[in-house]
Amino acid sequence: MVLQAQEGRLTTSAVRVLVATAVPAERDAVAAAFRDGTAGVRLPGPVLLHRAREGRTEYDLLAAGVGPALAAAGTATALTAAALEGRPYALVVSAGIAGGFQPAAPVGSLVVADEIVAADLGAETAEGFVPVTELGFGTVSHRPPDSLVRAIAEVTGARPGAVLTVSTVTGSAARADELRARHPRALAEAMEGFGVAEAAAAHAVPVLEMRAVSNPVGPRDRAAWRIADALAALTGAFGKLAPALESWNPHDHR
Repeated sequence: MVLQAQEGRLTTSAVRVLVATAVPAERDAVAAAFRDGTAGVRLPGPVLLHRAREGRTEYDLLAAGVGPALAAAGTATALTAAALEGRPYALVVSAGIAGGFQPAAPVGSLVVADEIVAADLGAETAEGFVPVTELGFGTVSHRPPDSLVRAIAEVTGARPGAVLTVSTVTGSAARADELRARHPRALAEAMEGFGVAEAAAAHAVPVLEMRAVSNPVGPRDRAAWRIADALAALTGAFGKLAPALESWNPHDHR
């Protein structure tokens, strides 16, 4: 949080948090956690934020779009606007539903990323997949602040572990097994976290990823999906975040 001088004394200003989801249904699930509702704030271009306040924490909710590219672009737009306004964000959160690797992350559970991984950024070779870092450039992972991950896990019951970002959702057991072999700590896969994290890193803002598991990672079986339950779990999680965020010092994130 930020201390400001006001009328001869120090006061504590709001902690500003940007929450980026893929689609409006996820954004609205987060918004449902706030008793006083949200207000729309239009940024340059097509970007619309839904703003809420809970205690000393101000949340801007953004449905940035599906996939890492749209997630990065929308997040970067919001971060730039906040910086130009002189009220930068203290934290960026990638949030939504996800597929869970079984049995570590069962349907209905919550996951908080201690590592955000670009699982398919690299090259296919005769010897198998090679991440972009082994090709000599780029990065493939971002690590959220350890202290915040622990605090979020404690207040929400979320399981900490790696969350994978993919551009193609897994649809077979063979693909699920391949990802688990390469990323044995993976709990879930989604499509936006790494894009959000890249934008946050460019602005030197810490990042977090929270996911509610709606389906198993593997063969696509829509009958097994529990999207409504996962969205409800997301609402419940955000309803518990305020104490953890208000006690966390963003200046300690490195």
